[in-house]
Amino acid sequence: MKLTPVFALTLSLVFAVEVRSALVGTSPPALSLTADRIAVLPADQREAWAGYLARSKKQMSDDRHFFVAEFKSSKLKTPIEAPGGHDAKSVPMNKPASWYGTAEAKRIADIIVSFQTPAGGWSKNIDLAIHPRQPGERFSHDGGTPGQNSGDYDRPVDVQWSYVGTFDNDATITELRYLAKVISALPVSEAVPYRAAFSRGLGYVLGSQYPNGGWPQVWPLEGGYHDAITFNDGAMLHVLAFQGDVAGGKNEFNFVTPEERERAVKSFQHGIACLLACQITEDGRRTVWSQQNDMLTLQPCSARNYEMPAQASAESSEITLYLMENKNPGPDQIVAIKAAAAWFKKTAIYGQTFTRVGNSGRVLVATPGAGPIWPRYVQIGTDRPIFGDRDKTIHDDVGDISQERRNGYAWFNAAATRVLDHYGTWLNSVAKDASKRE
Repeated sequence: MKLTPVFALTLSLVFAVEVRSALVGTSPPALSLTADRIAVLPADQREAWAGYLARSKKQMSDDRHFFVAEFKSSKLKTPIEAPGGHDAKSVPMNKPASWYGTAEAKRIADIIVSFQTPAGGWSKNIDLAIHPRQPGERFSHDGGTPGQNSGDYDRPVDVQWSYVGTFDNDATITELRYLAKVISALPVSEAVPYRAAFSRGLGYVLGSQYPNGGWPQVWPLEGGYHDAITFNDGAMLHVLAFQGDVAGGKNEFNFVTPEERERAVKSFQHGIACLLACQITEDGRRTVWSQQNDMLTLQPCSARNYEMPAQASAESSEITLYLMENKNPGPDQIVAIKAAAAWFKKTAIYGQTFTRVGNSGRVLVATPGAGPIWPRYVQIGTDRPIFGDRDKTIHDDVGDISQERRNGYAWFNAAATRVLDHYGTWLNSVAKDASKRE
């Protein structure tokens, strides 16, 4: 569906002529979940949040003590480094169902079980097809981005203990889905260790859910933006989809017990309610979603230095498509989808491509017939594109940020094209269902 809103035409003209760009702000740090913040919540909310924080602190302590005791008993001088890689890419997820009962499938399942953290989750950036974890081997591969400064938002509190249990980069959910495939393909007696690991992992997912239905990026809590409800890289959507599949108990999840299914149903419903509550509202008008939201206020918040609070087009596209998959959407979901589609139509950019020009790095270039594309970040309230840099500055012109960030980040995308392509069909389907109920 090709649309040419006034906004798109106006924006094309703006980029076609020389305009004065501006520094529009500085990205603030995301706030951690703390006892001080909980203390000022309404009285009827404090107990649940205080209990959650206490459980997180205890689990972090238990996890660390487990590793220290294991390391000492192994008599190693230094911890063993975990094999680096992408855990989701090293775990085969698209094999025929029969393959998951093979010796090779079980070998990978054994490695997955060995890297499960004491809390029940998994870290990211590990190759899970190489070897089982050894005593004294780290649960995670690295603690952050090379070359970080002390004030960087993504600098770990402890570089030796970071992302030890996370939903980032498909971690934890990928491992659980793989184990489910193996469990379903094996005789019950052979599946026992994988079934136990799955149950622990499901407990991790349930236990890490915030009292308001969201999930942090890392659990036990690590602080900073890792405590935020995270939509970046599909983190919360992957958890929601997993809970929905467990609740359904179909296909490879048919082994799940009635009690586990019931808990997953409640978790899923609570998560959907939180997802809808996180949709940005400006002057009473719903728009889309941020990349991450504060766990208490549900307001957009920062992540890394160059990832500011803003309307996030790519993440919002995935959320909208996910909601559109529901065959029987409730009124709140219908309102959310319609509002998001309207925003995508309004903010679409035509006649521009984001491409490299000589030695100047990537810039927007006038390209007749191109589009639509959307800025990754759009300022709340004005709907104008904004761009962040490693020094935390926020700009309204992508050409004003460093070449390193301009060339190393996806500042524009076409993700919402799929939303607009499917929106008309979805709208007709909703209208037909409504007429049937009348």
